[in-house]
Amino acid sequence: MSSARAFKYLPPRVADHIRGLGISARRPMQGGIQGLHRSPDFGASVEFAEYRDYIEGDAPNLIDWSVYAKTDRYMIRRFQDETSLRACVLVDASASLNYRQTGPVTKFEYACSLAAGLMYLLVCQGDAAALSFFTDKMTQRFEPVASTETLSPILLEMEKVEPKGAGDIEKSLHEAAEMLKQRSLVIVISDLLQPPAQLARGIQHLQHNRHDVTLFHVLDAAEIALPMHGLVELRDLESTEKLLIEADEIRPRYAQAVQGYLAEVSRICTACGAHYFTVETRTPMVEALAKRANLF
Repeated sequence: MSSARAFKYLPPRVADHIRGLGISARRPMQGGIQGLHRSPDFGASVEFAEYRDYIEGDAPNLIDWSVYAKTDRYMIRRFQDETSLRACVLVDASASLNYRQTGPVTKFEYACSLAAGLMYLLVCQGDAAALSFFTDKMTQRFEPVASTETLSPILLEMEKVEPKGAGDIEKSLHEAAEMLKQRSLVIVISDLLQPPAQLARGIQHLQHNRHDVTLFHVLDAAEIALPMHGLVELRDLESTEKLLIEADEIRPRYAQAVQGYLAEVSRICTACGAHYFTVETRTPMVEALAKRANLF
């Protein structure tokens, strides 16, 4: 990646700090080149998987003679082939991501930085990474890239994207599940402003198609604990509806409701077999990426 161009969402200081991190997948992946991740196919890598009976035409040197000595059967050792990982990063670009109160950047800017860092880690370890933005549907797609050189144009295009419109995470995840034809690592970055039950249906569709799913829940700290006092007018960034509240009066109930919501989202993700991480926009990017890196 050229050092002559400083990317907004992947500044050189961040790239330098995260380069040593790695990302792996729990489910066996399918890829086009040999790499670091388990494949559902079998080949001649170092990880033993199982035995199978010898079939006429198999090379004799594949026979496990120690097994033959014990069982008087010709058996072939099958190995788990290793493959490159194919990942798809899905970034929520709905209007609610424009929110910024206590953090140094908006939720959308933070989400884009997280996406850029994840894609950079993936291509640096020899894997392929694609990127899609979504609101209530997929709005912009970038085909998989597998090198820092081919990642650079995507990083430039990301700087042009502006969050707008209403979001529908469930619908977008259903669309992603239908769009992805190859088993992949799917990383969703969103503020998850949708009833948890609807979110669960989208995750379950991805999991049913045997994708490995990770969710990054991006929040401004002000969404967790109300920092304002007195009478406050709130405006929904997606619907533009307004609500007048007495912040001090509702703060305890609001905090309780938020914690209950976060716990329910975490429970649903665990039940669906997805990895779930909450990150505030004040969280250093290296720390946020380390939550997912080297998970296994």
